[in-house]
Amino acid sequence: MGDEVKHQEFGSEQPATSETYEEAEKETKGAAAEENQATEIETMQRELAETRDQLMRVAAEFENFKKRMEREKNKLLKYAEENLLRDLLTTVDNLDRAVEQGNVAISDGEDVRLQAMLEGVELTRKGLVSTLERYGVEPIEAIGRAFNPDEHDALTMEASAEMPANHVIREFARGYRFKDRVLRHAQVIVSSGS
Repeated sequence: MGDEVKHQEFGSEQPATSETYEEAEKETKGAAAEENQATEIETMQRELAETRDQLMRVAAEFENFKKRMEREKNKLLKYAEENLLRDLLTTVDNLDRAVEQGNVAISDGEDVRLQAMLEGVELTRKGLVSTLERYGVEPIEAIGRAFNPDEHDALTMEASAEMPANHVIREFARGYRFKDRVLRHAQVIVSSGS
């Protein structure tokens, strides 16, 4: 009887070992699956962090782009009338020449009607200059001032005992500034000294 008991115990252990082996295999597979899941989660978290970083960079770039476009738009609007005003300066120059020629003709004893016409041209010129000033156009003072290449274009240099070297002697065409920019450089003759 003792042999039978041992045999039964031995026989009963074998199915338990097979089940234990299957359970151990399942546990191993489960642990491997958990490890794979942990690795996948870690990878996904890293990718998510990278994607968030890229998104934040793109958002910052877009915000900078919007600000840059707004600045450029404001700059364009601020100076939109610049070309028109520059063209009107030619009209002012022509009116200046007409007044100058009229004064020469009157000093030579020309007709009284010429005097009246000259006064009309002078009033027209003053009105145009006044309008330009309302829009922010100002003349650049040149005569007697030190030559400044940011505001003056030197046509030539002349010796002058009255004016120090590198100072403007005469103005051929008046320069103008529009807001904070030079609209047209003054065309000047510069002293080379005596």
